[in-house]
Amino acid sequence: MADINKIRIVQDFPKKGIKFYDITTIMNDAATFRSYFEELLEVAKEMKPDVIVALESRGFFFAPSIALALNIPFVPIRKEGKLPYSTFRETYDLEYGSETIEIHTDALKHNQRVLLFDDVLATGGTGAAAVDLIQKFSPTYIAALFLMELAALHGKEKLKVDEIKCLLTV
Repeated sequence: MADINKIRIVQDFPKKGIKFYDITTIMNDAATFRSYFEELLEVAKEMKPDVIVALESRGFFFAPSIALALNIPFVPIRKEGKLPYSTFRETYDLEYGSETIEIHTDALKHNQRVLLFDDVLATGGTGAAAVDLIQKFSPTYIAALFLMELAALHGKEKLKVDEIKCLLTV
């Protein structure tokens, strides 16, 4: 079962006052990495997605493998300027600045069941921007799956999705 003690907490990163949850410690131990992956996979199966969309960069640690295990496509959402084709874009505020993310204009089909994955749900700004991008494709269902939620930041309130699941809540 997922254990918060397996995740390293780094104070004052990327700037003073921010508490960063470093999930690379999970991946440094094969048994722990497999355990987290298997738990995420089981939750993803229950959501019955047609496609998995993940956010750069830490969403990419798990989402492509989950997509392969479910035999469904994986779609990346990347930071501005990183995708080589025509894109939709959304700009949003972070706890420590602003960011723009993009998705290819042909990345999804209309009327799909979409699972959005990222490692941490904090204030919900990134997730809300990703949902806005996904909405451009008129999905029938959007679920969100996160490795962990920082509950005190109330990020769930910003996400306009059909279902949200988090393995860990801090």
